[in-house]
Amino acid sequence: MTGITRVARQSRGAMSYHAGLSAEDQIAADYERRGYTIAQRRWRGKAGEIDLIAQDGDGVVFVEVKQSATFDKAIERVSARQMTRLYGSAEEYIGQMPLGTLTEVRFDVALVNGHGEVRIIENAFGHG
Repeated sequence: MTGITRVARQSRGAMSYHAGLSAEDQIAADYERRGYTIAQRRWRGKAGEIDLIAQDGDGVVFVEVKQSATFDKAIERVSARQMTRLYGSAEEYIGQMPLGTLTEVRFDVALVNGHGEVRIIENAFGHG
């Protein structure tokens, strides 16, 4: 790999990282406007990372944030493998909650397109 190629790849990676952070901030603000409390950002468990964890009364909402040029491209980036990691991390997280596995949970996917528009898919994985 040439130096120029490596620099270009690093630059794209940094831009993607910052776009992801910006999308997470935007989604967190959206949930807060709707009355949720953001309990955690980028919480890391043994199985992987959860972008946002929102508190809804005694319940917990695990939010996977995806940003891309279009909503369709963003949703395509949610893989079965990623969902499995999210479930594993969520299980670890609720294990530390007062009600443990009796905690009411929901898994949302939050999409941000290239225009900064937001689309939230509640209960996206059919659990909760």
